[in-house]
Amino acid sequence: VQLQASGGGLVQAGESLRLSCVASGRPFGTYGWFRQAPGKEREFVAALRWSDRSTVYAESVMGRFTISRDNAKTTVYLQMNGLKPGDTAVYYCAADLRSWITGVLARPETYPYWGQGTLVTVSS
Repeated sequence: VQLQASGGGLVQAGESLRLSCVASGRPFGTYGWFRQAPGKEREFVAALRWSDRSTVYAESVMGRFTISRDNAKTTVYLQMNGLKPGDTAVYYCAADLRSWITGVLARPETYPYWGQGTLVTVSS
């Protein structure tokens, strides 16, 4: 089981980035994106349930970020628009083979599989 996150980079405030999470083999049941800024704890960003495309977002990114899936590529994306300096962090893709109820999608303990992280830096 492997998750490969990519797409991070350095952008200015207001710009956009799209992160990708490629899963090896088959699609997972549940995907999540988390982030960790320097000196802070890891926090939930967004999650998606593969079966019905249900999504959950952190309030801080709602309306700016969109999580989506690509059936053909077993890939999940995080489209990030209107980036702010406060979005600067290492972003991690996480997944589980099981399809979880919406109420637990924001919990890091839901996900046994994690990617290596991709750095997003937003300058002011």
